[in-house]
Amino acid sequence: MSNSNARYNSHWIDDLVEKITLSIEAGRVKEPIVLNGGLSVSGLQHVGRLRGEIVLVSAIKHLLEERGIKARQSLVLYTKDPWKGKTAQLSQFSNIEEGRQFIGWPLHMVPDPHGCCKNWVEHYWHDFGDYLDEFAEDVKVLMTHEMYVNNTRMKEFVKISIKKRKEIIKVLNKYRGRRPLPENWIPFEPVCESCHRIDSTKAINFDLQSYKVAYKCSSCGYEGETGMEQGKLAWRIEWVGVWYSLNVFFEPFGKDHATPGGSRDSCNDLAVNVFNLRPPLGVAYEWVGYVKGGKDLGDMGSSDFIGFTPKEWIEVAEPEVLRFLYLLSHPMKRISLSLERIPSYVEQYDKAERVYYGKEVVKKKELEKLLKRSFELSQIKPIPKEMPFQLPYLHAVALVQTLPKHDNILREALKRLKATKKITKDLDPESLQRIEKRLNLAKTWLERYAPEYYQIEILKEVNEDLLKEIPPYVIDLLEILHENLKKINWTDEEIKEAMIKVPKKKGKEEREFFKALYLIYFGKPYGPRIAPYLSMLDREFVLSRLRKVILIRSSL
Repeated sequence: MSNSNARYNSHWIDDLVEKITLSIEAGRVKEPIVLNGGLSVSGLQHVGRLRGEIVLVSAIKHLLEERGIKARQSLVLYTKDPWKGKTAQLSQFSNIEEGRQFIGWPLHMVPDPHGCCKNWVEHYWHDFGDYLDEFAEDVKVLMTHEMYVNNTRMKEFVKISIKKRKEIIKVLNKYRGRRPLPENWIPFEPVCESCHRIDSTKAINFDLQSYKVAYKCSSCGYEGETGMEQGKLAWRIEWVGVWYSLNVFFEPFGKDHATPGGSRDSCNDLAVNVFNLRPPLGVAYEWVGYVKGGKDLGDMGSSDFIGFTPKEWIEVAEPEVLRFLYLLSHPMKRISLSLERIPSYVEQYDKAERVYYGKEVVKKKELEKLLKRSFELSQIKPIPKEMPFQLPYLHAVALVQTLPKHDNILREALKRLKATKKITKDLDPESLQRIEKRLNLAKTWLERYAPEYYQIEILKEVNEDLLKEIPPYVIDLLEILHENLKKINWTDEEIKEAMIKVPKKKGKEEREFFKALYLIYFGKPYGPRIAPYLSMLDREFVLSRLRKVILIRSSL
């Protein structure tokens, strides 16, 4: 990314980075600055989790580095959280009753219900963690069950927490209302050696020298002693422990933690008034909604298995598109995503790219600045000086359905793009790579998620029975369209303009006109925007099909 803070100073993230920078300078903070995120691998690792914990933090890291400030991005997985055994979690097991025995176990100890990985965490992390590099660079992933064993500062913090338990109780009870913690509460949760639950144990004594804790399990009745590596701090103290262990300077948080007097406030209070620790700077972010089949299913949720994964996203769209969507909107603005709407998301991104390179003009200057800056921030790789060839997503959708079946999809697409004058010169390697990638993305989208009306096949021959559905007055409109098409350059924009210039009344007449076109070329009365499809077809084929239809229908 180029140093462009002076050019684009209206983006919300620039304001945020300015505040972070001033705080770094005022506090004389030791570099590298640690920017952290946190997730619990309780189930489906959906793309909503990329918004605040990954993409936002990644963009801040880049902007700090542009300012000459060294920064590091980390992500903590809370793998010792108890497995709750929600309906959606239990349904992952072929035998639900078998799954019930793992309720209350630490997440990293729950077996993989599908039997292909070591445990629950590893299985559900794959479709997120394996694709993390597509959305952010150099993210260091840490797991809490390993931190309790290997991180010396975390062990140190455990000891400090137990020593300061009375002070912790005093702070937390300010936020607990009618459910105050008892005076003898020990803020540590061991894993029961008998039933393996972590949500039903109560620490009753401890020995900091031997680093052990005595406990009783209310689930199975077992009483025993275990090393503190085999347990965890109560979650609010654990959160502060992560800040302490990693020296976290900035960490965003979901809106559930942002309410006044809520968890973030209580953890900040603990940090300052118990541990003498500066709490991280942060920003709240809104959840990401999930739409499927046109229905809003609410917020994406991990343990409820609502949403889709980063793996599923990059199979149908470039990762930069999702980064762009997240960075375009203020973090507290709700966004809903649907795999069925991929073309519209890519279209927004492509527009921003054209605006960035000066290929498209936006009348509102503030919008122009926002689009340019959001596009710039969405890039992980260096931005080319010249705009590479841009193949619109719907053109790719049209191409993969209208091209002859062939192993070399790029070669066949280039032939068609050159024949239809979409390409008029030799392309650079970057452009060729982009075309091939988008064709493959569009092909996968069509196979898996495209609404039915996008699924088309060009009729090889005129279906005379279908032509009977075309009213006689529409034939007159088709004749005008034929004349209009003969005079234009063969682009989707000019084809669309040729259709607009056909004098037809809004309402039924207009509907029948387009219905006729779909019948003529696709063999069904509806479909996607037709101009991009026609522009991908040979000009003479389109014109001769129209002439033939006009002759046949006139004789019926």
